[in-house]
Amino acid sequence: MPIKLTIIGAGPGGYVAAVRAAQKGAQVTVVEAAEVGGTCLNWGCIPTKALIASAEALERARNAPDFGIEVPGEVGINIGKIRERKDKIVSTQVKGIRGLFRSWGVDLIEGRGSLISPDVVRVVQKDGMTMDVKSDRVIIATGSRPARPAGFPFDGESVITSDDAVQLKRIPKSLLIVGAGVIGSEFAFIYRSFGAEVTMVEMLPRALSTEDEEMSAIIEREFKKSKIKLIANVRVEKVEKTGDGMMAATLSNGQRIETGMILVSIGRSMNSQKLGLEAVGVAMGGRGEIIVNGKMETGVPGIYAVGDVTGKALLAHVASHQGLAAVENALGGDETMDYTAVPSGIFTMPEIGSVGLREHQAVEQGVKYRVGRFPYRALGKAHVTGEITGMVKILSDEATDKVLGVHICGAHATDMMHEGALAITTGTTARQLGGMIHAHPTFSEAIMEAAEDVHKTAIHVPKSSGQQAGESRQ
Repeated sequence: MPIKLTIIGAGPGGYVAAVRAAQKGAQVTVVEAAEVGGTCLNWGCIPTKALIASAEALERARNAPDFGIEVPGEVGINIGKIRERKDKIVSTQVKGIRGLFRSWGVDLIEGRGSLISPDVVRVVQKDGMTMDVKSDRVIIATGSRPARPAGFPFDGESVITSDDAVQLKRIPKSLLIVGAGVIGSEFAFIYRSFGAEVTMVEMLPRALSTEDEEMSAIIEREFKKSKIKLIANVRVEKVEKTGDGMMAATLSNGQRIETGMILVSIGRSMNSQKLGLEAVGVAMGGRGEIIVNGKMETGVPGIYAVGDVTGKALLAHVASHQGLAAVENALGGDETMDYTAVPSGIFTMPEIGSVGLREHQAVEQGVKYRVGRFPYRALGKAHVTGEITGMVKILSDEATDKVLGVHICGAHATDMMHEGALAITTGTTARQLGGMIHAHPTFSEAIMEAAEDVHKTAIHVPKSSGQQAGESRQ
């Protein structure tokens, strides 16, 4: 008899787990309260990138004269068409996942699931009917949602979350974004390209604080070029509506900002409530995250958890790989998650792609390292496409020369970074990476040159005074 597996949640963790389990011969049931694809497909990764694609197309049209292309009249936007394109992309992907389920014989039940015992999931279906699903194993993949901190009067119109922002109901004349992390920074460029005056406030000293400091610095310069105002080291202490319908935010430095809309993007909350976890003994941490080990097992035999709800790394691709690991183990295998080389992509303008140690982390951990850099403006391909902003930065171990971190800010950074992920995963050295033939003219040549610059042998980097080949840092 095939193993019966029930998965609660059909996001990147849940649906990938479902397909893999079906491929391995399991009898799979997926319970989904909203729509297959989860946050990533319906409110996050895909729709936001569709908006960014429209913003980038707008910027290319505005810069067309630089390429000898004459565009008669004024270049403008059609919000309805942008929204329609976004929705069509999402719908196509949703249909694709549903088609995969049908292809592999995965049973999809639309409703809200909760555990009433370690092997029974109770589903309240959308029509109100209740059914119990008994299985041998359960994977919880319920994801996360935008945090709604107290003090912000969320109404979906004037004070919004990222879920609201992606709907693009309107472009306000002015927008205040609270939080200059990944989500806030991406939306800053989107709304600015579409015509809003954007101000960002961040309680930490810099934007994109999880990234290498040099990558953050490039994006902060691009904020200035785009006339996006960033105010760091401040908190929002009070939000209120003014008499003329505007929103007013009072900051911890005493500054008062009046704006047409406030987007709050300061974290995510785990969807671990109303799942019956306490009743069956599944432990949770202080943030509401489900506690799992490296095999994605909870403390209750037969119950696994994957994705954002575990609080490990809130990335769709991590959720998918956790789902694969959970399935392998649920079906009798022995697989442990490895987070050493998890790539992350930030779709700002320009993009950031990063994997491995940031330089400040290397310093904090006392790692002895070498660093190589290469600017986009030294690339022929960058001049050809008119995208000369950015750089590649590579860290390697001082003793072994193995690549420790690769950080890219610039055009196609989110695609290029995987060369770095492969280098870290395979233990490739900076010399080996720099010695690999890279096609010309390409953006990827910047990786080769940055790897060569680790040992100060990059061809297209002028000799700097006072620096010897192979200089190390700690």
